[in-house]
Amino acid sequence: MKEKNGDCVENKVYEHRVLNRMSQKELADAVGVSKQTIYVMEKNNYSPSLVLAFRIADFFNVDVNDIFSYVKGRD
Repeated sequence: MKEKNGDCVENKVYEHRVLNRMSQKELADAVGVSKQTIYVMEKNNYSPSLVLAFRIADFFNVDVNDIFSYVKGRD
């Protein structure tokens, strides 16, 4: 999700979820959010809170930077 200055947080939630053969609902239930939250996150239309980002990374047993990355916009 792009901010006013063009910065955004990109993610690989979809890739990790598919590699683990999980539905959006299964992942949502595992990390305590709605299926809709996972859906919009995978479309990069939603930047999760830090807590949720760490929860997702912990669930997949990877570093948070393996799933989420900060992309600086143009100045």
